Amino acid sequence: MSARNAFYAQSGGVTAVINTTACGVIETARKHRNKIANVYAGRNGIIGALTEDMIDTNRESARTIAALRHTPGGAFGSARYKLKSLEQNQAEYERLIEVFRAHDIGYFFYNGGNDSMDTAHKVSLISKKMGFPVTCLGIPKTVDNDLPVTDNCPGFGSVAKYVAVSTMEAALDVLSMAKTSTKVFVLEVMGRHAGWIAAAGGLAGSKPEDAPHIILFPEIPFKQRAFLKRVRECVTKYDYCVIVVSEGASYANGKFLAEAGTRDAFGHAQLGGVAPVVAQMVRDNLGFKYHYAVADYLQRSARHIAAAVDVEQAYAVGKSAVQFALQGKTAVMPVIKRVSDKPYRWRIESAPLARIANKEKMLPRRFITKDGFGITAAGRRYLEPLIRGEDYPPYINGLPKYVSLRKVAVKPRLKTKFVV
Repeated sequence: MSARNAFYAQSGGVTAVINTTACGVIETARKHRNKIANVYAGRNGIIGALTEDMIDTNRESARTIAALRHTPGGAFGSARYKLKSLEQNQAEYERLIEVFRAHDIGYFFYNGGNDSMDTAHKVSLISKKMGFPVTCLGIPKTVDNDLPVTDNCPGFGSVAKYVAVSTMEAALDVLSMAKTSTKVFVLEVMGRHAGWIAAAGGLAGSKPEDAPHIILFPEIPFKQRAFLKRVRECVTKYDYCVIVVSEGASYANGKFLAEAGTRDAFGHAQLGGVAPVVAQMVRDNLGFKYHYAVADYLQRSARHIAAAVDVEQAYAVGKSAVQFALQGKTAVMPVIKRVSDKPYRWRIESAPLARIANKEKMLPRRFITKDGFGITAAGRRYLEPLIRGEDYPPYINGLPKYVSLRKVAVKPRLKTKFVV
């Protein structure tokens, strides 16, 4: 059987290590040219397939591909574009298969989160139905760490490290001026429905007086009276209070503290910034001077402080996806299986996409303290191994040296155009 081509796409919000996964996919595929002739990457994610706008990774040097391992962002371009259901718009899926057929693409590697796993699963089904079977692999990527089955998600460990370090360093800054200046500091982190990133902030301290003094999780309904009482207690005892709040913190009725009233491309409620809401609440009710920060894109792009464990796992899922595909596996995702905590050991297994697509893994209640404001010993045991180790990029003149791709386009073969 002659070698066929592969299509790789990045989806959704990027991470500090999503390009590490791309490196794993491409380098592994290049070792099996007898089965995978070329790896084409979608320019701007799945949109690149729909519009037949693909990048020929064979035109990139081995050195350039290797440098993806330490380069943040999405090297090929990502997109928040959710394909509709087969019932709503089968034309999108038919277009994908039309493009795949035109370029003899027999392998589809979709690097993303919950919605991406659903897309990969549906493409595997419709490709069979249309008589052009495509081997479809989902590859995990999300800073939110909310994909089920896998122990953790590549991208999360590095964000967790960034948030823990930032919390620790900011706390030292605030404490040094607390007597005469800022009393309350609020750090807003990502996490719409799951509080994994917020929980990581808890790694910054181990004693009651250590920051963060309060963590606000999406899983725990926000109660203003209890929150303000805790803030006052912390300022009285320690002179200051550091708060880590998840963007998805919400009231018991499910309304986000900072809901903006609009929706994103995936239909999710857009959030308007919870840190200033919480900070102003403290000022209005307690009168304490405050400062707040929003980690935003900084937390997911900070490759300079990536966790070595995260980098290793990100490469491993990319490599394993290709290996699984060559073994004939389809409609599966490489998952990380934790073998032990001490010493921390893990391995890669595969799981059906049907068990993962459109499902979210919340932070377990046993990881959250009884009062709802901190992490437990069990939560710490889970989190600590994921932020271990340093994997610094090369530096030149004091700045990281990141790579830029040539991004040579694959010549289109279809006459019909597709507008997204």
